[in-house]
Amino acid sequence: MFNVKDILKIVKLISVTILMLFLVLDSFGQLKPIKYKDENQTLNGFSSRPKKQSKQKAGILILPAWMGIDKHARETALKLSDMGYYSFIADIYGEGNYPKNRSEASTQATFYKNNTDAYNHRIKLALEQLIKSGADPSKIVVMGYCFGGTGALNAARENMNIKGVVSFHGGLGRDTTRKVQQINPKVLVCHGANDFYIPDADIAAFQNEMKQAKADWQMIYYADAVHAFTDPAAGNDPTGGAAYNEKADKRSWMHMIQFLNEVF
Repeated sequence: MFNVKDILKIVKLISVTILMLFLVLDSFGQLKPIKYKDENQTLNGFSSRPKKQSKQKAGILILPAWMGIDKHARETALKLSDMGYYSFIADIYGEGNYPKNRSEASTQATFYKNNTDAYNHRIKLALEQLIKSGADPSKIVVMGYCFGGTGALNAARENMNIKGVVSFHGGLGRDTTRKVQQINPKVLVCHGANDFYIPDADIAAFQNEMKQAKADWQMIYYADAVHAFTDPAAGNDPTGGAAYNEKADKRSWMHMIQFLNEVF
């Protein structure tokens, strides 16, 4: 027979075990802040593991828009976690360099757009963190919004060890000092049909580049959509050139899911 003291010990042990189980389960499907380094520069990303473990262990690297890691990027990571993917949100700018307004964001984004090697290096560091979190290094896709979409396309042009890239309302321009080479990762571009921030000349040049690079690419246009059409924080007034479009947001997300199912 157990005495009262023994029963209390058993209850305490069970309570601790249940608490530990909840802590383990809570680590899945949640965003975890991750500090990592680029030499002396501290970077602050976010990692999310799938709520349900799968044998696939596919991973998605998220490159945020020009303001840096925002609510939209974090919500995307959690949605991907719900779908069974590992995800990591890259910090491109680094601690102490986060823009406080659109002017500062433009300055930072322009620097990395004009310095492809620096941008690619930060993307590669983030890919390392995604793999460290548990993602299979042979099953990676890079996705990005706006400025991040430019980075995703650069990752494809660099032929990083990834299966594909997805650009949502991203810039299409490339570093013209580099020769066009064959692109191995598959490419999906989700583009607002009314996005006047992306000139027609850039679109034509991009499509010619994809053909010349013998890429497996898709470019899908969404009616009435302007820049930033996936981000509710962009507001609902398209006259300024950036606005949320619910229909285009949902359609482009479904196109990405179809793309992921194909590449994985």
